[in-house]
Amino acid sequence: TYLRPFLESVTGVGISALSAMLLVIGLAGVAGTWCIGRLLHTRLFSILIVIPLVMSILAVALIALGSTPVPVALLLLAWGFFGTAAPVAWGTWLSRTLPDDAEAGGGLQVATIQLAITGGAAIGGTLFDAIGWWGAFAFGAALLCGSSLLALVAWRTTRRALP
Repeated sequence: TYLRPFLESVTGVGISALSAMLLVIGLAGVAGTWCIGRLLHTRLFSILIVIPLVMSILAVALIALGSTPVPVALLLLAWGFFGTAAPVAWGTWLSRTLPDDAEAGGGLQVATIQLAITGGAAIGGTLFDAIGWWGAFAFGAALLCGSSLLALVAWRTTRRALP
């Protein structure tokens, strides 16, 4: 939602570079989706913990390096790779957690994602207007750290519950 204004005003890229960076994010997303499939069989909770943690680091790095086009392009490449792989991991976790109720779980997942997008746009927009672009990025980084922590708690709880 706030990527284009960030790239245009902070990074200072023109329309051609902006289009190229968005293409890089998309292509990295395809690669991330393909690569994660190999890891989900054995490392599901590791992935659910690490992806949001890595993305929070990327968000902080975007704040720190936002005015430098090449590092920003590389950070966005990593963002596309990890960010697109995350929903694949969520879907896998859901199908393993609710094997007999996957359709209801999938509906709940879609509703949760839509609510997160709506809330993120509202809160991010408020932060963007009140304190600037970096506020939305910092808030996103904090939420991603919280997500990683929740995944860690879920993993520990699941480990304890298994016989």
